[in-house]
Amino acid sequence: MPRYLAVFLGTPDAMAAWNALDETTRKAKEREGIQAWGGWMEKHKNALAVIGSPLGKTLRVDKAGVSPTKNAMTAWVAVDADSQEAAARMFEGHPHFTIFPGESIEVMECLPIPEAQP
Repeated sequence: MPRYLAVFLGTPDAMAAWNALDETTRKAKEREGIQAWGGWMEKHKNALAVIGSPLGKTLRVDKAGVSPTKNAMTAWVAVDADSQEAAARMFEGHPHFTIFPGESIEVMECLPIPEAQP
């Protein structure tokens, strides 16, 4: 069965709006979101290949060396599904963007590493 990487995306603007909520409201939404996320995990437990995690600060590595950078990635998870469409549909209505300030989830197939040809 194919494996798919789901990358959760969000922007500083969305996070700023979240942080602007009063503490009581934000804490209530956090509890609601964590509970909903757990429900999502339970619903899709048979498809979860790797639970994933939130993502921290990013370092970029290139020919010039290592330097700090920013991107919109906030978390990741890997799921097994019959198709990319089926994998993507697992994330419809996800608490990442229905409760938390996340904006979207991108789903891509994890392809096999090509073998070297003689």
